[in-house]
Amino acid sequence: MEKKEELMAKVYSTESFGTVDGPGIRFILFLQGCPLRCKYCHNRDTWNMKYGTEMEIGDILKQIKRNLTYIKASNGGVTVSGGEPLLQAKFVTKFFKELHKIGVHTALDTAGSMPLTQEVKDLLKETDLVILDIKQIDSQKAKELTGQTNENNLNFAKYCSENGNKMWIRQVLIPGYTDDEEDLKKLRSFIDSLKTVERVEILPYHKLGVYKWKGLGEAYPLEGVEPPTEDEMKRAKEILRL
Repeated sequence: MEKKEELMAKVYSTESFGTVDGPGIRFILFLQGCPLRCKYCHNRDTWNMKYGTEMEIGDILKQIKRNLTYIKASNGGVTVSGGEPLLQAKFVTKFFKELHKIGVHTALDTAGSMPLTQEVKDLLKETDLVILDIKQIDSQKAKELTGQTNENNLNFAKYCSENGNKMWIRQVLIPGYTDDEEDLKKLRSFIDSLKTVERVEILPYHKLGVYKWKGLGEAYPLEGVEPPTEDEMKRAKEILRL
């Protein structure tokens, strides 16, 4: 008998026609809950698991099936993001199995911020693409930026590499936090050690989520930090050989 955690999810929001979180047109399911405390988080209101909306797997699948023609015609699929979807690994595993039954490509957008439990490994068996956000290659700097070291993050990447999970690697370029030349070189070296990376993206830091912090009555930790300039983005891409 299937358990509740396999059939129900705490959902933050959904997006019917995503075009950046995986190939093709994608349905994006944003799950509630995150163990990280990133200073630049643009979805601050996803952190606490007590918020969000409970949704049954069948109701989510109905939404997807309404757009299935567009999804399949574009060689797209479904991406589960967050928050941190690994917090609801049992649900995502069941969800991905149901998607595979109807021939839909699955992508997991994650920071790999949870230990490699059997539940997480089972989920990766049902995952066609991992979109992995490497917050900071330096472990101490990662802890200062996110509240955790990067141990789980990098172990997750290595496990995906060794077990054949295709990966897109991402990092947000934050002036003064993730733009150090030596850190970017170390990131490139780490990526080169992985076997299954199909794409590397450096994304510019933005301030679009600041209002969510203020809406919760909290001070934004990176107040005063501006998005990177075009030249700063170009420099980072050159270092990362993108």
